[in-house]
Amino acid sequence: MDTVIREKIAARLQSVADIPVGVSNRHVHLSQADVEALFGAGYSLTPFKPLRQPGQFAAQECVTVVGPKGSLTQVRVLGPTRPVTQLEISRADCFTLGVQAPVRESGALENAGSALLMGPAGHVELQSQVICAWRHIHMSPQDARRYAVSNGQKVKVSGEGLRRVIFDEVIVRIRDDFALEFHIDTEEANAAGLKNGTLVALQR
Repeated sequence: MDTVIREKIAARLQSVADIPVGVSNRHVHLSQADVEALFGAGYSLTPFKPLRQPGQFAAQECVTVVGPKGSLTQVRVLGPTRPVTQLEISRADCFTLGVQAPVRESGALENAGSALLMGPAGHVELQSQVICAWRHIHMSPQDARRYAVSNGQKVKVSGEGLRRVIFDEVIVRIRDDFALEFHIDTEEANAAGLKNGTLVALQR
């Protein structure tokens, strides 16, 4: 009996809800060249509010996304700039735009979707640069040691919202400048009844 109790306690300790949720609405990461194409020569992004990930921010700037079937206005730009522009949208956005965007890890753009970005100074054609982001957890190396996981490992995460769910195939991403955060898009968050800052648990 003592062994069974110890196992139950150990399982509970390994499933404590202590990872904050970050809900990602549609957004775009821009290269500096595309920033200037959309907003003007020499233009720099203007920080609007900081994000949980160190050094990253939501910019004041927004763009319009145009696809074969429709458009999305006021799509937020996130900074700082990146080497390659990447648009991240939801599955519902794909239907609105008429775009075929695969569910991918950030930066995995081979055979991704395409769309048109429009800004006040011009437009940018995105060729294989549109994805639906795969759910993932940002961790520092210290966090990774605490949870005993490795970079690229796929884990399960238990949502503690109104509609309790278990997210499978969650990718662990580890970097020195990452803060602990579970990233999902708005559709996943709504389906699970989760909000920004809600705590979830890594399952064992």
